[in-house]
Amino acid sequence: MNPDFDALYRKESRRVLATLIRLLGDFDLAEEATAEAFRAAMEQWPEEGVPANPRAWLVSAGRFKAIDAIRRQARFAYVDPEALEAVAAEPEAEREGIGDDRLRLVFTCCHPALAPDAQVALTLREVCGLTTGEIARAFLAQEPALAQRIVRAKTKIRAAGIPYQVPGKAELPERLEAVLRVVYLVYNEGYSASSGESVTRAELSQEAIRLGRLLVELLPEPEAMGLLALMLIQESRRAARARPDGELVLLEDQDRSLWNRALIAEGVELTERALRTRRFGPYCLQAAIAAVHAEAPSAAATDWSEIIGLYDALSRLDASPVIRLNRAVAVAMRDGPAAGLALVDALMAPLEGYHLAYAVRADLLRRLDRRREAAEAYARALALSKQGPERRFLERRLAGLEK
Repeated sequence: MNPDFDALYRKESRRVLATLIRLLGDFDLAEEATAEAFRAAMEQWPEEGVPANPRAWLVSAGRFKAIDAIRRQARFAYVDPEALEAVAAEPEAEREGIGDDRLRLVFTCCHPALAPDAQVALTLREVCGLTTGEIARAFLAQEPALAQRIVRAKTKIRAAGIPYQVPGKAELPERLEAVLRVVYLVYNEGYSASSGESVTRAELSQEAIRLGRLLVELLPEPEAMGLLALMLIQESRRAARARPDGELVLLEDQDRSLWNRALIAEGVELTERALRTRRFGPYCLQAAIAAVHAEAPSAAATDWSEIIGLYDALSRLDASPVIRLNRAVAVAMRDGPAAGLALVDALMAPLEGYHLAYAVRADLLRRLDRRREAAEAYARALALSKQGPERRFLERRLAGLEK
């Protein structure tokens, strides 16, 4: 039976790349070697069979492809092939005590020598395999500018000799914020895909949660626990977020019996532990908001006043327009659509390119029976949305208004 190379690539490509970056010390060379390794697998495995350890085979194949390239091309002369082979032959026991090349790669990409936005963009590209276009949408940035940012970051890592390692205990706290931000953005892309024909991207969500667990083991700080708790509680709703045909289901319409109660319990326990420290930050507060939703038996029974209070506390730490938009939704649920709409209208300027802002505004206008304005807002949201199920949901809402 021929192996499913698409599934294999989704599962293993970023792990193979992370290990090859460690072995080769060069992003571009490792990317070429990873592609060559998968190409070799597609040629050999259908005839020879899938090896017992596919990932180890791919790493080995990529390493030797890179060694061949180094020997052929003088421009890679700064890499010593003999030293490279010696490194590759070392046991996989971890010099820093952490058995995960991708976690090392995250910390490398989030080195303080790089600008914060470059840290995040590079990690999303190299660790998680998001396309430049997907990252640009996450940043609300132009794709060419984002691509240049990634190229400059790679160049700086090579030129500055930034080490490929998890920092020592003394350095971890100051490096943690950037790493948590990256894991958060990875999870967000997995929880609600920015484009494509699926509501979610499970492989990204699972990878973010796996990295979150490693970070809590490494440094059990309140914000690390809060982020892991947030991801677990959000992940508990995955099965209810889309219909069997793949179409989007809003939170208020979800079948809560499908929610994963084990994930909710774990997330709530982590949230409570983090809050008890009194050293919590934005991730802990977002986890607390998610916990209120998760413990409510229905949307109508949700304690919206508690959620608004938590958003008020969150806004004092992070007054971003998106957080204020989410608070406005909670106000609309408690005080009615007119109260929510007044808050949303005050936020539209900084959220001009954000499709969910228009979708929220459209829904509030629809609930106020201001149909023409609602249709205009839905049309704007539709023009900005890139995800198939989301677009079809907006189209259905817009068609309902026209009826």
